[in-house]
Amino acid sequence: MFRLDSFHMYGVIGTAVLVGMISLQLIKRFNIKTVQGDPISVAPKQFSKGQIYGGLLFGFGWAITGACPGPLFAQIGAGYSVVAVTLLSAIAGTWVYGAIQRKLPH
Repeated sequence: MFRLDSFHMYGVIGTAVLVGMISLQLIKRFNIKTVQGDPISVAPKQFSKGQIYGGLLFGFGWAITGACPGPLFAQIGAGYSVVAVTLLSAIAGTWVYGAIQRKLPH
């Protein structure tokens, strides 16, 4: 994906974003309710600089390792044992975030 060799991943991600945008607009415009009849409300999101920093950190880690966090276990199971380093790094990063979470600007 990052080599821009194939449109496949961008097509899937782009289609998901487009469908999500259209769906949210339809829900808001027609006041669509859940199956139980409850109104659907989308809470407004507040921007924070931490979102930029976190996104960059996550993206750099993903690009450097070349591994999406989702299939790490499948890669290890397929015999790519070096991916264990990526998995351990992800676990360590999650632990560090949990330890310093209260000190970060959210």
